Amino acid sequence: MATTPTPTAAKTGNPPPRSVLRDTAFLRLWAGTTASGLATWALPFVLGLAVLHRDLGAAGLGLVLAARTLGFLAAVAVGGVLADRHSRRAVVLWSALAAAVATPLIAAGLGRSLVLMTAAAALAGAGQGACRPAFQALTAETVEPGRRQQANAAMTMAVRGSTLAGPALTALLAAFLDVGALLLGIGLLWLAAALIPGKGTAAAAAGATGAEPVTGAEPATGAEPAPRAGFRAEFLEGMREARRHPWFLAGLAALVTVIALGYSATSVALPLISRDRYGTEWVLAAAVTAYTVGALGGALVIARWRPRSPGWAAFAGLAAYGLAPLSLMLPVHPVVVVAAYAVAGIGIELFNVPWFTATQREVAPDKLARVSSLDFLVSYGLAPVGLALIAPAIEAFGVTAVLGACAGACFLVPAAAALVPTGRHFGRTSAPATH
Repeated sequence: MATTPTPTAAKTGNPPPRSVLRDTAFLRLWAGTTASGLATWALPFVLGLAVLHRDLGAAGLGLVLAARTLGFLAAVAVGGVLADRHSRRAVVLWSALAAAVATPLIAAGLGRSLVLMTAAAALAGAGQGACRPAFQALTAETVEPGRRQQANAAMTMAVRGSTLAGPALTALLAAFLDVGALLLGIGLLWLAAALIPGKGTAAAAAGATGAEPVTGAEPATGAEPAPRAGFRAEFLEGMREARRHPWFLAGLAALVTVIALGYSATSVALPLISRDRYGTEWVLAAAVTAYTVGALGGALVIARWRPRSPGWAAFAGLAAYGLAPLSLMLPVHPVVVVAAYAVAGIGIELFNVPWFTATQREVAPDKLARVSSLDFLVSYGLAPVGLALIAPAIEAFGVTAVLGACAGACFLVPAAAALVPTGRHFGRTSAPATH
């Protein structure tokens, strides 16, 4: 017996979000961030060329790069407060312009004044440091919550891609341009980073889970604006916001462990082992390249993948870096070392992208830049300490013992961090629905 077909229910769900790569505002932000990443990467490489050309001594190179690092660390906290206090777009503009002005000054001092080069490098580092938390917060303002993981993956792919293609491109340009011209090119990259990004939208930032009202919002009619707290008070307010999120503190501890111990140990040990055990520089070059290619692959995966327990998946990816020092401990075939570095690269982006996305989602929008600056300040600030201590430790205890201890820390600390409250999902709620 025939029956009347049941009418199809009307679809009430929202359509899937449009790809972030079709969003002009995000593409402008992506281009500006990419330009700043290229400029940041290129400066040490170009200064290394200056050493090869005898325009700069090795001691001078170390002094200039140290000044840039100190400028970065000094400005990253200031930039976080300024980006929460004022327009994030304005902070990006002025900090990138500072770096753009500083780079030609480095070129002017090359071979003439190490003092000028050092001061200019500190200014360039300050511009870079102030940009970082502002760019992170501007991403949350530009992209709505449902597309931020894809946006963060696109950002990290740009950084890894420039790391992979940058050496070849710079070497090619160096065949036609001198070091001074290359430094001016870096200044142009910073100028692009300053001018290309557009303004964010408050609507996107308001979508954060549990977010508080933005302090910069207009007060109600007739209400007196609240007095502005001092810089120190606002920075401490950002630290209190970070402490509200156990997953963030645990993740920061795990990240610092991997950077200060695992990454530092492999940075020192890989060239030695490539030379002494394998008798070739090929292992060093192949492992570093494999790490970058792996990171690109990890970013491609996490742009689409939404694990049910994103925090646990991210911590597992971070722990995978322990395979790199572990592979250097053992007398294995060099292919095993290269494969371990590729897996470590995949894992680091399986952590980074959800980490940035969760920070943008869970942290109050008016404190996001300050919390992001705390992330950069701690992770970047302790990295030189690790590098300084690893070499003496290898001399005192031997490379195998140091690599074993660092590999164990890379495995155990992220595992412990995954057990803290809210660590499973990187937030107070369950994992967001897949798209």
